[in-house]
Amino acid sequence: MTGEINLDTLLASMSPNLMAGEYVFCSVQGDYLDFNALSPLASFRESEGLTIVISKEMALANQLPFESVFRGITLTIHSSLDAVGLTAAVSGKLAANNISANVIAAYYHDHIFVQTDKAELAMKVLNEFCS
Repeated sequence: MTGEINLDTLLASMSPNLMAGEYVFCSVQGDYLDFNALSPLASFRESEGLTIVISKEMALANQLPFESVFRGITLTIHSSLDAVGLTAAVSGKLAANNISANVIAAYYHDHIFVQTDKAELAMKVLNEFCS
């Protein structure tokens, strides 16, 4: 199954879905396997450490520091990793509404993490693409 690459189709059909729960970004030292029990939603190795995206509850239970709390929004259309402009269009629209966009592209979908208190506004703004 090939992902969509046409920007107009991606924007009109992205059907954003607000994920349940709240998430945080933590930077930890060690290997991914050291943190597997925390059920990371995502991870990325940087020179400063391993960034993991985990539930707020998991971070609190394990006394991991974090700065902000986010809600995740999944763009449910199967977007190709070769598609051009989706991240720019989505982050630009959110930025115009003073909403930060922390985007993670996965194989099938793009996922945007926005401040918890702006999640409903972000959904409204993103659904404007689909109207």
